[in-house]
Amino acid sequence: MDSRQLEYFVAVAEELSFTRAARRLFTVQSSVSAAIHALEKDLKTTLFDRSTRRVALSAAGQALLPEAKAALEALDRARAAVEEASAGLRGNIRIGTLARLNLVNLAELLGAFHRTYPLVDVQVATSPTGSSGLSDDIRHGRMDVALVGQARSELPGLEVRELATVPFVVLLPSSHPLADEPAVRLEELIGERFVDMPRGFGNRSTVDRAFENAGIPRRVQVEVPELTTIPEYVRVGLGVAVVPELEPANAPGVVEKPIAGTDLTWTLSVVTTGSRRPSRAVTALLDLLTDSVRSAGPYF
Repeated sequence: MDSRQLEYFVAVAEELSFTRAARRLFTVQSSVSAAIHALEKDLKTTLFDRSTRRVALSAAGQALLPEAKAALEALDRARAAVEEASAGLRGNIRIGTLARLNLVNLAELLGAFHRTYPLVDVQVATSPTGSSGLSDDIRHGRMDVALVGQARSELPGLEVRELATVPFVVLLPSSHPLADEPAVRLEELIGERFVDMPRGFGNRSTVDRAFENAGIPRRVQVEVPELTTIPEYVRVGLGVAVVPELEPANAPGVVEKPIAGTDLTWTLSVVTTGSRRPSRAVTALLDLLTDSVRSAGPYF
């Protein structure tokens, strides 16, 4: 039994697919299959129940999984301790983030992190399904750190650091009957068409839940993948929007109104897995990220 076999085993166990595990490990499926076969031969047991349609952990595989993860984590900590003592902080961090996130200047932050820890390899990616996809990436080991906009109740099993909280506001075309009101209640938006982000994004889930809890039907007419493009669709009259107040509304022909009668907020959090202790590199990044948001103003 060696660390490579354990790494391949954990990847297949989490993905429940030899193909996805090979993709995650940047190798070919035959190498993954050979490693698992060798591990099963060494342990004299079957770790996966295979069929033409699915892969599932056997009882022996379920017993091995937490031990394999613990062994790999111990090896990683040992390597990191030796490397840090001899050459400074090293490692590899996979970061998931939301597109066009202006509460955090991630490029500047990662640039500062790289200058301080040049031996840490940083990879950055987004998810087409927003915060729900990013948190799922953390649970399945595809990411080490993610910036998400989900409520803490939607993040079971993850370590959550809340970075910033902002209120939701209503965006209206300047010609809308409510445009001159000091504030807008959700009930006043009955019958409106809405512009919003796709399901899976944290702010969309929060707004859907608020309308559902209030017993107010809502029809999303336009779905766009980036928050910053929503005002343009509102401006041309394709709908109204309820969005986090991430920056002052400055689109011509659009007015921004506070929401009355409800305390509707959006929280940006950074999450890591709750099943293992973060590496030294991840801990250093988390501290830098927390400090940068704490010291910044309301808008970036």
